[in-house]
Amino acid sequence: MPASYAYLGPEGTFTEVALRTLPEAATRELIPYVSVQSALDAVRGGEAEAAFVPIENSVEGGITTTLDELVAGAPLMIYREVLLSITFALLVRPGTALSDIKTVSAHPAAQPQVRNWLKNHLPDAHWESAASNADAARLVQEGQYDAAFAGEFAAARYGLVALETGIHDAENAQTRFVLVGRPARPAAPTGADKTSVVLWQRDDHPGGLRDLLGEFATRGINLMLLQSRPTGAGIGNYCFCIDAEGHISDRRVAEALMGLKRICLQVRFLGSYPRADLKPSEVDAPRLGTSDEEFVSAADWVARCQDGRF
Repeated sequence: MPASYAYLGPEGTFTEVALRTLPEAATRELIPYVSVQSALDAVRGGEAEAAFVPIENSVEGGITTTLDELVAGAPLMIYREVLLSITFALLVRPGTALSDIKTVSAHPAAQPQVRNWLKNHLPDAHWESAASNADAARLVQEGQYDAAFAGEFAAARYGLVALETGIHDAENAQTRFVLVGRPARPAAPTGADKTSVVLWQRDDHPGGLRDLLGEFATRGINLMLLQSRPTGAGIGNYCFCIDAEGHISDRRVAEALMGLKRICLQVRFLGSYPRADLKPSEVDAPRLGTSDEEFVSAADWVARCQDGRF
């Protein structure tokens, strides 16, 4: 497998900035790809060891392009996550004034994060989506658009200037990025972990989602992401992308996954990996009755009952 990481490019994306915060990135060749799909396909096809892509932001939630690519196709697995605080700059060609801007561009995930700023400062500007924020900057450089919302750091790379900086509609906005590779044994638990899965129901029935969530709730497992995605099989057919606290080696998580495997049409395991927002010392103790020790004790009690030793 090549010692390279694919990422959503071109150079100058927030994805690249986040990727370079990983220590192992310094020992890999970092190769930009034009889309999330092409970056993940590079891993599936053996062209790259792993891909680094955005998966969620704190304003709009899950990034559907990435979720859909992880739901479909050959299985992939998440190994790491990174959180990056996001503010935008309005990048333009030198000499451009605010009044000159008729068209603006950025990645679709950026639009909800700058919508109010755009309404207040450029109400008549026409929005055009780009494959990434850096690609929008490149298109401005080429003259296709008047301005791009991107990281201020991208200005020098594309010969642009930042007409406005610090643009964001929501304070403390963050984007979550994940390092995705081919399936393998998950890393050992750290005590501050997250497990990601995709669930397909066997059939549509009243309380169906409750049944799925109940497998987590009865074991005291908190959920951090729940997003439905259409399966493509027709209106009303959805699968569910879920991020849950804990590691697959935790008894409560393993038992929840076994329960889901019994009742779901399909379960896709997307990995157990360290949380970027917490250290082990910051994790609350498991709810009463949900620690590994209590699961072991309960299983031992059942075994003794079966042997007549209760």
